[in-house]
Amino acid sequence: MTFVLRAAREEDLDALYRMAKGTGGGFTNLPPDRPTLKAKLERTATCFGRDEESIADDLFVFILENTATGRIAGTCQIFSQVGTRWPFYSYRLGHITQHSEELGRTFRAEMLTLSTDLDGSSEVGGLYLDANERSAGVGKLLARSRYLFVHGHRPRFGPKMLAELRGAIDDAGNSPFWDGLAGRFFDMSFHEADEFNARHGNQFIADLMPKHPIYTALLSDAARQVMGQPHYSGRPAMRMLEDEGFSYQKYVDIFDGGPTMIADTDRIRTIRQARELTISALTADQEGTPTHIVSHGRLADFRACQARLVENADGSVTIDEEAAALLGVGTGDALTCAPA
Repeated sequence: MTFVLRAAREEDLDALYRMAKGTGGGFTNLPPDRPTLKAKLERTATCFGRDEESIADDLFVFILENTATGRIAGTCQIFSQVGTRWPFYSYRLGHITQHSEELGRTFRAEMLTLSTDLDGSSEVGGLYLDANERSAGVGKLLARSRYLFVHGHRPRFGPKMLAELRGAIDDAGNSPFWDGLAGRFFDMSFHEADEFNARHGNQFIADLMPKHPIYTALLSDAARQVMGQPHYSGRPAMRMLEDEGFSYQKYVDIFDGGPTMIADTDRIRTIRQARELTISALTADQEGTPTHIVSHGRLADFRACQARLVENADGSVTIDEEAAALLGVGTGDALTCAPA
């Protein structure tokens, strides 16, 4: 495999903009707006350059590059701590039980409550992969390499990790959840609100939305049906998150009602399985040997790829030459490895 994940650079702006235009909307972390994307790249350069090993309001943007063609095929992001610049709003889906003595009946109503419970969590997001590259484990490499970065820079991230999945959007680009709830309080379409949020944050939700709980029975059938449901294109991503130990815990996005997946950072599968091993030899042919996701380097020098490697009795590893070239490593260098 010729794909390598690396830190994004300011010269990646054109490629990032191309991918943002291909998302189809609803990707708050990857808006098709050049000034916003340029600001993201400038911010991530500053964050990659921060030496202090502590949690802060960091954004790390990564690029997946096909080194055989030079084409950038994907991107992803990690936010070290949400809720720092402005509160991180979610709807929490819960219930209230009420009893009537006169009727002799108990009623259990479902409610949505505006919440900032997830403030302080880290977040993985902004994942996009070109449609023609969605095979041969490339998607898993793009998604799981982020956890190897977290493993190697653990003090910079929070105790919980979340991932917001895009909610249901119809063919016209409308959100049934937005139209059934928030859209009733704002003189703007879902597309307009999503675009504004991507550029300026969602503080306007807190400023204008009702603070009291909302009974879901008052929503349209269409809005209720999509609460906690991912966009059809996001179902594979939801399965990958579940494989890593993330779960849906009744938090949904305030714009499109998509599910927020949550995990304890230290219990994410890739982070738990990651090990530091030293390269003892390179080999040209390791066909049939187990595939791993491997990484090397810190901060802006971080790189990750798939590799075939064999662990030796002394705890060192033999790795294929192609992967070693992608990472820029040789014998004696240390790798972080996790089973693919």
